[in-house]
Amino acid sequence: MKRKTWLGKTEIIVIACVLFLSIFGCILVYSASYYSSGKNFGNEYYFLIKQIIGVALGLLSMFVCTFINHEKLKKFKWLAVIGSVILLVLVFIPGIGIENYGAKRWIGLGLFTLQPSEIAKFVLVFFCAVHLSENYNKVKKFKTLLAPLFVGGLFCGLVILEPNMSITMCIGLVLIIMLFLGGISAKHFTFLAIPGALAVPALIFMEPYRVKRLMAFLNPWASPLDEGFQLIQSLYGLGAGGLFGVGLFNSRQKYSFLPFAESDFIFSIIGEELGFVGAMFIILVFVILVISLITIARRAKTRYAMLLVAGVASVIAVQTILNIAVVTGSIPPTGLPLPFISAGSTSLIVFMSAIGICLNVAKQSKIKDIKM
Repeated sequence: MKRKTWLGKTEIIVIACVLFLSIFGCILVYSASYYSSGKNFGNEYYFLIKQIIGVALGLLSMFVCTFINHEKLKKFKWLAVIGSVILLVLVFIPGIGIENYGAKRWIGLGLFTLQPSEIAKFVLVFFCAVHLSENYNKVKKFKTLLAPLFVGGLFCGLVILEPNMSITMCIGLVLIIMLFLGGISAKHFTFLAIPGALAVPALIFMEPYRVKRLMAFLNPWASPLDEGFQLIQSLYGLGAGGLFGVGLFNSRQKYSFLPFAESDFIFSIIGEELGFVGAMFIILVFVILVISLITIARRAKTRYAMLLVAGVASVIAVQTILNIAVVTGSIPPTGLPLPFISAGSTSLIVFMSAIGICLNVAKQSKIKDIKM
């Protein structure tokens, strides 16, 4: 008799997509950074080594999380929030927080840095999944929404102080998605969505540098050597790629023309080296990953598990869309890594850990089916 296993087609697709994107990310990070790494650090493999370590730790974390029963995590919802808040506050403490390009977003850990805002996104998903599932019968009442609104608002407030508007937008969008999936009323959804949309221009006009970025987005050629420089160079890279690209490792924009080529703007390097076809293939892989996670969410046996996986899928989808929109000049420039691909160990480890939790949901669902 053939033994049944929880690892089915959907789960294999999820693992394959994550492996492909992370390995592909190592290759592209090296391609995008070897010139700047050699110039700034005397080692062309500087970012590649950090990325490989991040992938290794991420895969280990994903494997471990696959065997952590997601149901047993529910009792830690407030502890996770408190821990995330502490980490977000630590970035502002001198000697602990690290400032780079005028932003305080990282905590120094010797050879590595930790970006708490990457963790906060998934803590919000986890908290909302627990709270909304436990209060499903009361979710139509506005007071039931106060706890997730408080946590989401607190996270957004701390992240925007770093300042980091891109992650703030991501957290805000994910919060609205989680509330929608949780079953809030249309009246409450509209009541929250409209102020959320109005908050974006308000945040932009609160800071002069954001206004400059907005003006550069509307007309980058008005300041081609200042605020419009990065977007223009990104578009140059995408345009140079044409249909099939200039070839892997043959990008010209990475030679100090395109800032943050290995991180926030790595999709431009993808477009330049692999062309429109290569860029669309990467987008297709993300689409397949998100659809596969939604499939796992639909098969989940509890509302909490469904919301948890759907929330992870929403983070991946929102962050991918925002990153590509910035790189292609569809929205004003703002820093946001491309999941699994951009340079950054914290992002890799956190995203892979979240995938591990999703796989555990799939595992528990399949085990219940087998027992039945």
